[in-house]
Amino acid sequence: MAKEKTKVLIIDDDPKVSWILSEGLDSSFDFVPARDGVEGIQMVSTEKPDLILLDIKMPGMSGLEVLEKLNKQENRPEVIMISGHGDTKYVVESMRLGAAEFIDKPFDVREVEIHMNGVIERLRLKKEVTELKKELQVRSGYTHFVGDSEAMLRVKGIIEQVADSELSVLIRGESGTGKEIAARSLHALSGRKDGPFVKVNCAAIPRDLLEAELFGYEKGAFTGAHKNKQGRFELANKGTIFLDEIGDMPMELQSKLLQVLEQQEFVRIGGIQNIHVDVRIICATNKNLEQAIPAQAFRDDLFYRLNEITVFLPPLRERPEDIPLLVSHFIEKYNQLYQKEQPPVSVEIMNQLLAFDWPGNIRQLENMVKQVVVRGDESIIGELFASAGSQMPRQGVPRLQPRPPIIPAESGEQSYSLKDRVSRTVAAEEKWLISEVLTKTNWNRRRAAELLQISYRSLLYKIKDYNLNATK
Repeated sequence: MAKEKTKVLIIDDDPKVSWILSEGLDSSFDFVPARDGVEGIQMVSTEKPDLILLDIKMPGMSGLEVLEKLNKQENRPEVIMISGHGDTKYVVESMRLGAAEFIDKPFDVREVEIHMNGVIERLRLKKEVTELKKELQVRSGYTHFVGDSEAMLRVKGIIEQVADSELSVLIRGESGTGKEIAARSLHALSGRKDGPFVKVNCAAIPRDLLEAELFGYEKGAFTGAHKNKQGRFELANKGTIFLDEIGDMPMELQSKLLQVLEQQEFVRIGGIQNIHVDVRIICATNKNLEQAIPAQAFRDDLFYRLNEITVFLPPLRERPEDIPLLVSHFIEKYNQLYQKEQPPVSVEIMNQLLAFDWPGNIRQLENMVKQVVVRGDESIIGELFASAGSQMPRQGVPRLQPRPPIIPAESGEQSYSLKDRVSRTVAAEEKWLISEVLTKTNWNRRRAAELLQISYRSLLYKIKDYNLNATK
């Protein structure tokens, strides 16, 4: 299939500009000329160009006036300004009005090509980001499942593989590891995402009320049953029911749950009619169900029926490399919730968080970050650790290095050039950040490029420019 041409609208009163570019560049560009600003604005609607080359000095309407009018249109193409009057005021005003580039006349054809290709590449990346955001919106329940450690990537891989099936899933892990988030991710990625997600905590509801909560009851079934009531299974019809702490479900209810799993029907308390439901069941527990079976605390047939797919969530102490991402996520979350402006934690505090053992897992970390945001003081981390009990720092956890100082001028003299100082500072910060992300991702360059939000090729260039390698 032939590559689609990039349509470029040239708005310039000099017809030679279009001819020079058409003759000097390859056939990947389709140049369309407009004689003045008025005609150019009209042709934006009729020709629908991918890019505009716009002269500043034209009779009648100037290029800057054209750019102002184009800015009022929705989704206008990117604009590269060209002019033989390269005064700073024109450059500044062009950039203020949203021009992507500024090229002086007379120009070199290859220079124009480089500028156009650069803008086209940015447009391509912008389109990819837009498409990715749309995909993430569809997978909104999945965006809060934070972590890109090897252990969490395995978990996410399993969830993505089984989410759209009808298999029952048993989520296992210590308290606070995010079992409910995993369940919501399974629901959000499934064909049932538009249906209800109903959560039931089997440990939080008294034994005598749990059956009524799950399966409902008929009017007059017991004292106080003044009307019919739907149970959680009926409310979850065409969706997902999440049974948290399934290991605490009484034995007498486990047989009824097994019936629902096998036949997709049940009878309300006090009722005689079978009620059919279309529900996917996801369960979670922090208990060892294999030990509960011989102790007559859990039915073996129910265990094997629930255990069609098992997802193990690792404790936070086994994936400390996810802590910086989680801390950043929670700071952003509670800044928005409480209208705060808590900055990222310092390197020193982050290293304390990385070294902590986290017996309460992600829930404990989230509560700690919440207090930091609400009180606006990261120094309280020390007292929060003390209240949690003394924890010896663990060995072998990743540590962040402090940001580098501003790079001094190469010469012995102090440089007061703002441009030079800013350039050196930006370069030092960029080198530090790239090095940190590469270390965090174990030098997975593609993953690092995603986190840095730059192209893979750009990352490779920067690694070479900054002389970075995995041993540094």
